[in-house]
Amino acid sequence: MKLIIGLGNPGKTYEKTRHNAGAMLVAYLKDSFEGGEYKLFTLKTFMNDSGVEVRELMHYYKLSPQDIIIAHDDLDIPLGSFKIQHAKGPHGHNGILSVEQELKSDDFLRIRIGIENRDSENKIAGVEYTLQNFTPEERTVLEAVFKEIMHALTD
Repeated sequence: MKLIIGLGNPGKTYEKTRHNAGAMLVAYLKDSFEGGEYKLFTLKTFMNDSGVEVRELMHYYKLSPQDIIIAHDDLDIPLGSFKIQHAKGPHGHNGILSVEQELKSDDFLRIRIGIENRDSENKIAGVEYTLQNFTPEERTVLEAVFKEIMHALTD
């Protein structure tokens, strides 16, 4: 069994923000992936405390870090792109840092969902940008990325 865990912040306020791209991916995958080999989760904790709940899920299902797949937003990757990587380190992502600290390991798979779409001349701060909602156009791009990720996970 593998756990696919989407990082984000709980509540309606954050539901459609760029920081919730991981949780949005899990919602997208639910119908296709739930059951069998995978269990899908979105966390009830805030991004910076994600590791506590990930650790609890891992222990509850008696799994190891290698059985964990973490989906999250990534400002280092342009919107419309993604990377699936193993043991890549947090690179400034506090949710991933929290997971690594709680699991005492970076030995898990990461689905890094690109959200970078800022205007290069009037670039707003990353913290502010990630907590803004995706625009309708960005959501269309994101759905196409989610479809690609689904295919990548099943190949």
